[in-house]
Amino acid sequence: MEQRSQGAIRRRVAIVATGVMLAAGLVATPAPAQVADANLVVNGGFEDGLAGWFSNPAGSATLSPTTDAYTGAGAVLVTDRTNTSSGPMQDLSGKVRAGRIYSVTARVKYEDPTSPATKAFVVTMHYGGSSYTNLGSVTVPRGQWGLIRGTFAVPMAQDVTTARIFVETQWTATPTPPEAHLMDFNVDDVTLEEYTRSRTFEVLGKIPGEGNPLISHKFGADANAFVHGGRVYLYMTNDTQVYYPDADGISPTNTYGGINTITVISSSDLVNWVDHGEIPVAGPDGIARYANQSWAPAIARKVIDGRERFFLYFANNGGSTGVIVGDSPLGPWRDERGSLLITSATPGASNGRNWLFDPGVLIDNDGQSYLYFGGGGDDRSGSYENTNHPKSTRVIRLGDDMISTVGSAEVIDAPLVFEASHVFKRGGRYYYSYSTNFGFSGPVDPNGPPTGAIAYLMADDPMGPWTPDTYAGVIFRNPGVYFGVGGNNHQSVFKFQGEYYLTYHAQSLNARATGGTGQGFRSPHIAKLAFNEDGTIQEVIGTYDGVDNVRNLNPYRVIEAETAGGQRGDGRRGIPGAGGERAAGPRRPVVHDVDSGDWTSLASVDFRRGAGGVTATVLPLVEGAEIQVRLDDRAAPVVATIPVDAPLGQWTQVSAALDGVTGVHDVYFTYAGPDGADLFEIDSWSFTKPTRS
Repeated sequence: MEQRSQGAIRRRVAIVATGVMLAAGLVATPAPAQVADANLVVNGGFEDGLAGWFSNPAGSATLSPTTDAYTGAGAVLVTDRTNTSSGPMQDLSGKVRAGRIYSVTARVKYEDPTSPATKAFVVTMHYGGSSYTNLGSVTVPRGQWGLIRGTFAVPMAQDVTTARIFVETQWTATPTPPEAHLMDFNVDDVTLEEYTRSRTFEVLGKIPGEGNPLISHKFGADANAFVHGGRVYLYMTNDTQVYYPDADGISPTNTYGGINTITVISSSDLVNWVDHGEIPVAGPDGIARYANQSWAPAIARKVIDGRERFFLYFANNGGSTGVIVGDSPLGPWRDERGSLLITSATPGASNGRNWLFDPGVLIDNDGQSYLYFGGGGDDRSGSYENTNHPKSTRVIRLGDDMISTVGSAEVIDAPLVFEASHVFKRGGRYYYSYSTNFGFSGPVDPNGPPTGAIAYLMADDPMGPWTPDTYAGVIFRNPGVYFGVGGNNHQSVFKFQGEYYLTYHAQSLNARATGGTGQGFRSPHIAKLAFNEDGTIQEVIGTYDGVDNVRNLNPYRVIEAETAGGQRGDGRRGIPGAGGERAAGPRRPVVHDVDSGDWTSLASVDFRRGAGGVTATVLPLVEGAEIQVRLDDRAAPVVATIPVDAPLGQWTQVSAALDGVTGVHDVYFTYAGPDGADLFEIDSWSFTKPTRS
């Protein structure tokens, strides 16, 4: 037997990337119940006997049809095995492609009483020669059906001319004693499907009770906060769009190059966050098709000719800045300018080596608007001046239409500046904050800001002058100080319910998914911001705690199911249609990829004097699924069970009585049903008050 690479999957880690689906005009791959031909394996349920199957290697085992099946009327019994790899095999040549991600499942069972009490079984891919890859594994108790389930990527350089999949016991070159390794076993329900870019975290990225990161089912960076209508909206770079985990959940480093959507979440209490999906900004399917990327957004609202309008600015990589226009914080969005707003041709914008990205926008009390942008650090000359005073960011006045500029951009001389311009006003003073450099080549001024931090200047005018004399201090040190993984940062400041808050990002979720390393995928965080009597800002400490809720959640209204204080396992995808707290893009998000054991929670739900019932709007995908309602802990006793017993594939409402629930509680929706199946999708929740007698 050839030498083999043993890379068994330890856990399934994936992420939802609705932004990719929205930008490409696609939807996530539906559940098998909806798409019959998604399975690349022929006769995976063995309902047609052994059609498509043969033993591996040829003649090393006997395959026999059997009615001892997990589902349906057929399965395969494997006997007379000569080595551990002896098992049912199928040729997939021409079906799998290099660089693509796939999911695999199989059911296995063994019953020989002379065999061990448990045994490890594996689904393996053979690419020819000595190239073997374990795709998924499970340890099965004797006499019980076990589920092998995994997600894997075919390497870009892999030759897939010969590709075969088979089921085996865990490989060993010396299978002795035979009863411990070469037992007979049954196989049923083998599936292999190409994984779409809709993927869901299966690790617990946000522990109950933590406020940061704000969301754990997807990434989001460079959060720009915007308050409107009693809600805080965060507009973010969609890091999820370029997250490609391998079989162990490890993705290549974030390169940002493929990001052309902006992801949006919002909250009315700073604890429960609604996922509004993605805005398809740039690229061939975007609103601004002349742009390639959309990073680091900033948004502003202005009434023009009696009409309320919203202006979303974005970085088209480092070379320029664009803007799209909407009728609400969630759109619909359109391109009114028809070209990029800031380019090297903009007067005063460029010195030939600085970046023209990371927009920050301010509308002053007199109605005049300003755009702050730029970055780039030193020019690698190694000089003290170019390192500490690169003068690479700018401020320029915007026209009354908010999509044009007026005059020439003026230089901002912020010490050790690198990127992430943001300006806010408080008490008649203007605060210009930015991220400092950590890729410098020259000596760093010890009296200036630390490297890789959020620092700020203060001035009496939105145009400054912004000089080293106005440097006021540090708001936030590098995220690596607090979360163990460093990298860049990007901030905004907003006022909500009379208090000031800071947004920042960190690789906290990415680090938990990868065992502490991270690959540059960032998540939104918030912290309360405090000021000294002289107006300077007190330095913020990064924590997982987040902030307290500013109000309790009212359950007696329709609550979008994409609202969560926490969750594990379930994801989001876009479906056609609008309604409720609608989407930021052309598709409305719903909760999907719901497996048995997944859960979603709502924080600080105020039932007041009592609730009479709970209703969910769902799309059932399998029979025998249910939603369990628990209070204050995902393992607490069940207070209501909602059977999801409606017709499969049809959106419908299912309900249950809810008695004796009063006061304020965290509510956990835990999901139960057949293992290995997507149970249902969820659109909304609602609670009812008790009926008065």
